[in-house]
Amino acid sequence: MKTANLGVLFLIELAALGAVGRWGFTRDVSAPLAWLLGLGVIAVMITLWALFGSQKASYKTRGAGRVAFELVWFGAGAAALLLAGDVGWAIAYVLVCAVSKTLAVVWRQ
Repeated sequence: MKTANLGVLFLIELAALGAVGRWGFTRDVSAPLAWLLGLGVIAVMITLWALFGSQKASYKTRGAGRVAFELVWFGAGAAALLLAGDVGWAIAYVLVCAVSKTLAVVWRQ
């Protein structure tokens, strides 16, 4: 179960990237601007994860700072789904995040 949860944690990280990208690509703007926006928000999210969220982050976050970072990171994914009009997916995403992150804390992952 612990190994499966590590897989779920990785998938919800990727889902956050996919959600913000989807939001950016589906804005009602010209195609070049939509591409710029879609790729731009993904690049910002990847940069933030590399700096603060990954195992090899330059600026490791711990305690309350880590909780705040993850709330913003995974919250951005949920908000992007909501803003893109995918309410059902946003609710499912939040539920999976809550269960998986709770298990990660309990299992010290």
